[in-house]
This record gives sequence, structure tokens and C-alpha cells, in this order.
Amino acid sequence: MNLQNGSHGLQPAILLVGPTGSGKTPLGGFLEKNGFLGHRCVHFDFGENLRRVAQRKTRPAYLGVSSFAVVKAVLSSGSLLKARDFHIAEEILSEFTRRRSLEKKDFLVLNGLPRHRQQARDIAAIVEVRLVVNLECRADVVMSRIMNDAGGDRAVRVDDSSSFVRRKLEIFRRKTIPLLDHYRRKKVLVTDVEIAEDTTPAETVRCLASKANISGIMMAVCKAGKGRTKR
Repeated sequence: MNLQNGSHGLQPAILLVGPTGSGKTPLGGFLEKNGFLGHRCVHFDFGENLRRVAQRKTRPAYLGVSSFAVVKAVLSSGSLLKARDFHIAEEILSEFTRRRSLEKKDFLVLNGLPRHRQQARDIAAIVEVRLVVNLECRADVVMSRIMNDAGGDRAVRVDDSSSFVRRKLEIFRRKTIPLLDHYRRKKVLVTDVEIAEDTTPAETVRCLASKANISGIMMAVCKAGKGRTKR
């Protein structure tokens, strides 16, 4: 399996899956800052991008009036984008990759998108998920991590009330966990990492890097890349 060269020229991606508070955003930021086993990573935090749009007083040029209203409604209710509104996610992602000058040799680190199987099928036209990192985190650990701001990313969040967190955990259980089986059926590598109350992004990355299946794959990517350069 080659992580870097997606089929049909699609952008290769690493998908972070985990409940709210499990550390997806700090992990994505760590991967962007440090890369992963020698490869550049660009972190796309869908929730953060949605919040930025929703907090604007005027809509961004790349979104229509109705799409702007949908984003505000989704954020205020804590729900997910409906299938008919997935084009909004595509527009936000396209604008992000344009601003970040993403190259095909880079890894796009997806955080918060896709969140269920239909979105996974839709996003397959844009990116090719080559690795899924499943952050396993119990509900009580989630609550503790959020309360203690374990990842250092909760200070500016306005959606961390107990009721919002419980709602998001239920949506995650019903909608997002089935994503893991979806990607396993697609023969995508799904790697589990157990998250404790004080687990840091660096510890998570060390755990990932130590797994022989991932290390072997990344070494194969490096060799393949060197071979293409010589040609």
C-alpha cells in the first residue's frame, strides 16, 4: 500500500477520527508543525473552518447566501451538514487548499470531515483517504479532558457545555463510528490509539510511528518517491 500516491491524481489524506475532546485538533496541529515520518502535513480542521465562517458578519465570497445561513444554523444546533448541503464542505475545503497551496505530494490531515459514511462517499471525489487514525476515548475521559483543557484548544470554544458535549458524543456514536468499518471495507489502514486524560499529541504520534504497519508503509513511500525523482 502506498500512502502518498492516491489514485486518479486525488489529494492523499490522513483522516483523524475521534469524539469531541479526544485531541484531534492538537494532533492535527502537531502533524502540520512537525510532519509525519519525513512527510509534510497540512491540517484541515473542518469544525474550526465552520466556526470562522459562522463568526463572520458578512459571508465569504466563495459561499452563497443560503449556504452562509446553513453554516450558522449547523453551528448553533450542534448538528451535522445534511447530504444536500455537502457542497458547502466542498467549497470550504477547496478554499482552504487554494489558500494553503497544497501540492499532491503533501498529506492533507482531515479533522471533522468526513463524519459519516455518506460524506465519506462524497469526499472520495476530492481526496483519497490513505490512513485512518482512530482516537479511542471513553465518554468520562472526554469530559475530563475538556474540563481540564488537556489539548490546550478549548479556551475559545463556545460549544463545550455538558449538554452540547453529550449531544456530540451521541452523534459520534451513531454517525461517525461506522466510518471505521466503511474504510476497513475499502482496504484503508485503520489504526487505533487509546487516549487517556493526559495523552499529548507527541505521545500519540510516537505511538503511531512505532506501529510496524505504518512505518513500513511510509518507508515504501519514501523509496517510491526517490525512484520517481531519478526518472
